[in-house]
Amino acid sequence: MKKTIITVVGKDTVGIIAKVCTYLADKKINIEDISQTIVQGYFNMMMVVDTANSTNSFMDMADDLEELGKSIGVVIKCQKEEIFDQMHRI
Repeated sequence: MKKTIITVVGKDTVGIIAKVCTYLADKKINIEDISQTIVQGYFNMMMVVDTANSTNSFMDMADDLEELGKSIGVVIKCQKEEIFDQMHRI
């Protein structure tokens, strides 16, 4: 299993979750966990996804999601789980 952490942050608009999830489904990326909140009109979502069956490389996925984010007015970042874990280790 290859896990990736995806974060999405920006002004709340209709369809953010739908567009991100559609991209992931098209690339055969499974969502394992998802959390989203909206605070005073700002959208924040964190996802843990499994990229083991993905049709894209990690870099292609990260670039595609960054471009998707720009097109819908949010910032989308991807981190491999092992890097995320090391960064947040006490």
